[in-house]
Amino acid sequence: MVWHAQLDLNYRLGAGRCVARHQHSGPLRILQSLYPEGDGICHNVLVHPPGGLVGGDTLDLQVQVEAGAHGLITTPGATRFYRSEGPWATQTTQLTLAPGARLEWLPLEAICYDACLARNQLRLELAPGAECLGWDTTALGLPMANLPFTQGQFEQHLEIPGVWLERGLIDGQDQRLLNSPAGMAGQRCLATLFFASGTALPRAQREALLDSARACLQDHALASTAGVTSPHPQLVVLRALAPHVEPAMQLLRSVRRSWRAQHWGLEAADPRIWAM
Repeated sequence: MVWHAQLDLNYRLGAGRCVARHQHSGPLRILQSLYPEGDGICHNVLVHPPGGLVGGDTLDLQVQVEAGAHGLITTPGATRFYRSEGPWATQTTQLTLAPGARLEWLPLEAICYDACLARNQLRLELAPGAECLGWDTTALGLPMANLPFTQGQFEQHLEIPGVWLERGLIDGQDQRLLNSPAGMAGQRCLATLFFASGTALPRAQREALLDSARACLQDHALASTAGVTSPHPQLVVLRALAPHVEPAMQLLRSVRRSWRAQHWGLEAADPRIWAM
């Protein structure tokens, strides 16, 4: 059976409380809104009951954050792209932020199982003054379980129109890309963390974000396979390669806490579900 699922999620601020409203079709929805940081920040957990995608499945998520609202979205577990006999499985996410809106996009990793055909697309549109702190993490196979990614393809598309565009295709049989020092050098987890703004960040703020990320990297196990840069005045990006998911996610969480406290003056609060 092929599953097609869509979720439209809207955050808006009223009387000092950020409220999430949503509509869905198919097996994609959010759990009850949580407010561990007070009424101004709405935490939501995005769930996909089937637990994974097979060939032909589609997930379509549309998120709108209205002016002044602050939403946080995560997931209870990994997204899994399973083996396909031919059709592609596609996950498409559109994040649209109004002036002065904030969003934290923090899904757990996507796992590409051997012989999958997986497509992941993330697109952000940020109005002036809007800011998004988010990440994207992909694991190729399950190396700790001796289930490598040797066949199939993974296609990635990350975009902020006019600011940032990354597109790539990883083939499980492309040994030059997967194992050469000029490619992934045998690493099987790709992680990206970004802080994006709809308005150019002052140079001092960008430098502060870069410095705090480098401080987190200094003594980290991934120090030699991770780096942070600002390719555009509206964007700071950290990228990392890791042998498996855990050290990559630990690094992203550490830098995310630092950026959150530094730029927004907010405590380093992790979603409760991460501790379960």
